[in-house]
Amino acid sequence: QVQLEESGGGLVQAGGSLRLSCAASGSYHSISAMGWYRQAPGKQRELVARIFSGGNTNYADSVKGRFTISRDNAKDTVHLQMNNLKPEDTAVYYCNADGWSWDGVRPVTSWGQGTQVTVSS
Repeated sequence: QVQLEESGGGLVQAGGSLRLSCAASGSYHSISAMGWYRQAPGKQRELVARIFSGGNTNYADSVKGRFTISRDNAKDTVHLQMNNLKPEDTAVYYCNADGWSWDGVRPVTSWGQGTQVTVSS
């Protein structure tokens, strides 16, 4: 099982910045990918950014050029630097991790509890 601890959400004005962090812990063999998803009220949860252990990244088109995802593999921690925030970025942001069980047999997917990001205009 993987536990995810999220931090960094808050309230900012449009054009401002926030940095989200997520640290994985628990009983597992390895983490293959970590990322951030977001969900606004009444809307579908969507991928924001994802980073694989090898360093490849995926971004939603709406955040390219504004958000940057990075990782610290030694600590199984991922960061999302969010710049030039827009009101449409307002959502609950959820950390996600995909990995393998401690014995390497089963894939494991975990979600954080979510952290609120609110961007005012």
